Amino acid sequence: MLDKNSVVATFDQHAQAEEAVKLLQHASFDMKTLSIIGKGYHTEEDVVGYYTTGDRMKHWGKSGAFWGGIWGMLFGSAFFMIPGIGPLIAAGPIVVWIVGALETAAVVGGASALGAGLYSIGIPKQSVVQYETSLKAGSFVLVVHGTPAEVTRAHAILANTAATDTQLHLSEAPVAALT
Repeated sequence: MLDKNSVVATFDQHAQAEEAVKLLQHASFDMKTLSIIGKGYHTEEDVVGYYTTGDRMKHWGKSGAFWGGIWGMLFGSAFFMIPGIGPLIAAGPIVVWIVGALETAAVVGGASALGAGLYSIGIPKQSVVQYETSLKAGSFVLVVHGTPAEVTRAHAILANTAATDTQLHLSEAPVAALT
């Protein structure tokens, strides 16, 4: 069962998000617990990729080096056209959450497929709206999920990055907080 605990960090620039992923990797985080979502560069109007279940995503354009590096570290990748948000590139478990929302037509209170995917892992609705707004503005969203101890540790690491916002979402109180 998927842990419904996560930390979500928002970054203004792709280089900042990539550096945060590298910090988590160096801290021995399982890369399969990390997801990143972003629009890439605003000046690119063409389709930049596609998703296949047996292969990695292929990407061209100015942001290719960034996304290529992220896709090399994270599990799964996809290009989505989300109504109300626009084109998004995603890597990590978030791809499965979005596809699951699309396949089951799970819509949570008018939320997008991205919003339904985030909500399904325990992100509160008001935070989902905040993250969708950040993505519309061109920010990059990094999600780490896991046990309360893992996401609390990730939160401490991400608090020392260039993130514009870092929020911890716990479905249960960490053991240390119970005493």
